[in-house]
Amino acid sequence: MSEPGTGREAVAAVWRIESARVVGALARSTGDLELAEDLAQEALAEALVSWPRDGVPRNPGGWLLTVGRRRAIDAFRRRAALDQRYAALARDAGTGVGAAGSLVAGSAEDELWDPDRIHDDVLALMFLACHPMLSREAQVALTLKVVAGLSSDQIARAFLVPTATVQARITRAKKTLAAAGVRFEVPDAAGVRERLGSVLTVVYLVFTEGSTTTSGEGWIRVDLAAEAVRLARVVAQLVPDEPEAQGLLALLELTAARFPARVGEDGRPVLLEDQDRRRWDRAAIRRGRAALRRAGSVGRGLGPLGLQAAIAECHAVAPSVAQTDWERVVVLYDALAQVAPSPVVDLNRAVAVSMADGPAAGLALVDALVAAGSLRGSHLLPGVRGELLRRLGRLAEAGEELRTALELCPSAAERVVLQEKLAAIGRAG
Repeated sequence: MSEPGTGREAVAAVWRIESARVVGALARSTGDLELAEDLAQEALAEALVSWPRDGVPRNPGGWLLTVGRRRAIDAFRRRAALDQRYAALARDAGTGVGAAGSLVAGSAEDELWDPDRIHDDVLALMFLACHPMLSREAQVALTLKVVAGLSSDQIARAFLVPTATVQARITRAKKTLAAAGVRFEVPDAAGVRERLGSVLTVVYLVFTEGSTTTSGEGWIRVDLAAEAVRLARVVAQLVPDEPEAQGLLALLELTAARFPARVGEDGRPVLLEDQDRRRWDRAAIRRGRAALRRAGSVGRGLGPLGLQAAIAECHAVAPSVAQTDWERVVVLYDALAQVAPSPVVDLNRAVAVSMADGPAAGLALVDALVAAGSLRGSHLLPGVRGELLRRLGRLAEAGEELRTALELCPSAAERVVLQEKLAAIGRAG
């Protein structure tokens, strides 16, 4: 044990790091995700009592797992369920469980975790939480609950929904998986490739909601975005030969590197061209570029996430907006439009073209999107069109477009940006 008195903060820190491994190992042993979560929570409760009093164990993850297994055996004994599950749990616990189901002194300290098995358990947990039979909302909620270790209250606050809604989604997801008899296991190689996209998408959605909130007053939810970066690191470590896993990590690191400069001292958003690049997180940029190199070294070429990371790298290494390699950004968007075509990609490409060849060239591409009916009902298209018209000096038209964008925009923080642009146009006019 370490010295006593480290407090509840140590328990919380360990839980954030080890909860997925503990829940995964208990789910493998019991075959029941909901029971595994309950057991892990009971172990956490015991840690909150004993660690501040006795000190943090040398192997806190092993301590939590051993307590969870002990509680499982106690529960099965109370149900008189001395069957194969009980025998399997007893074998798993080994010398860590005494004759009466209690911990043997020192056993939690000496429990050795097989790193390969830990990775298998966490990977199985992520693939279970992101099972394709679940809705995207359920996948996000279940992943944050069982893999990230967040509470229902924390998830609800992050996505601005009632706690009861989050709890209902998680409960339905567990019941759906149980009714379908989904096994707790890592899929085979074909299954990993088939379902990895869901895992990456969920992590990306969590980060997107943290980096640019879709509703509410805030501009960035740093804690939510940081949780997504942590999950991306886990996935990248678990499947190191998957270029898109490395691409996702690169994209998130390079994007998060700009967070320190994205909000001013007054809490107002700061656009890319106005950001103090000296405040960007250079360590995150280095990590992101390293992950991008790993994504490219696999030999299968960059996927959609890797291409977006390469675009983010262009911004990260440029001294200013004007000195950004916009020609390369346009080429990367061309490639992205081939592998993952979407109106948003086309709109972003139009912005890059406007920076490389002038606002008139970009406006022609935006007008083509308008004619095609793309992004109808979204504030993005009129917002970009208004900015390009402003740069061309067509202020009256720019004001009309920006007012339309303002009416459609769901984010209070983004509305502030649009209002400031409209005010600037009014002053200029």
